[in-house]
Amino acid sequence: MPEIAVLLSVGRHPASGRARRADLDARALELALGLADVARIHAIHAGDPGEPALREYLGMGIGSMTVLASEGDVSGALADHLKQLRPAVVLTGGRAEWGEASGMLPYLIAQALDSPLICDAVSIALRGDAARVVQALPRGGRRALRVALPITLTVERSGPQPRMSAFGPGRRGLIRAVAVDSPSSAPAIPADWLQRPARVRPRRLQRVQGSAAERLRNIQSVRAVSGTRLLEADPVQAARAIWQYLLEQGLAEAAPAADPSSRTDAADRPGAPGI
Repeated sequence: MPEIAVLLSVGRHPASGRARRADLDARALELALGLADVARIHAIHAGDPGEPALREYLGMGIGSMTVLASEGDVSGALADHLKQLRPAVVLTGGRAEWGEASGMLPYLIAQALDSPLICDAVSIALRGDAARVVQALPRGGRRALRVALPITLTVERSGPQPRMSAFGPGRRGLIRAVAVDSPSSAPAIPADWLQRPARVRPRRLQRVQGSAAERLRNIQSVRAVSGTRLLEADPVQAARAIWQYLLEQGLAEAAPAADPSSRTDAADRPGAPGI
């Protein structure tokens, strides 16, 4: 039975800033759960094994999760673990929801495993030593690809909607912590630096001059609408006004004028009855 590895991260709610399951990683796990009958799924996370948000992934139906207790840059620890596991498919979200969120992790993993990388995967089907992957394209397009295994896939917003997390299975799920000793290539962050999620600053409003009465009058005033109103007009005149408006707005094109020389009267036609 082929192995499928799903790389999961801890997300962050955009409004409250609380830890949660990452939306793109949850979509990647949902895509993997569709192959639960034909493949063995391995959920992998690199970070703190005691993070409560990891239980939300367990509540989606996976019985266990492997957590690599690594700090700093986790790409090396994940690559070493995946080299030992040798999965046929590696699934992950396109980018994280906090931190650097550069989106480089899937590319580093694919480079370390020497496997092709396919972005924006929508569905996958395993067929022997190959996989049929449907990739999302701009403007709602889709493209079917046949790729030899092993492969690395990333999932974006076009991926399947993740199922709701059940509380009971999430509490009963098993988290296996694995200690790793992977040197970090990223520079160490000083301990006295304060880190917090970035927030969008409110845009400064434009200062309006004038008294309170003038500002209220400007708000309540209605802009004049240019145009012509035909309240009492015959149908021919109304049709001409509408047609002229369509021509001015570029919504219609005037028909080319007919050539008078090409017209033939009925009396000049051969065989036409005379008067």
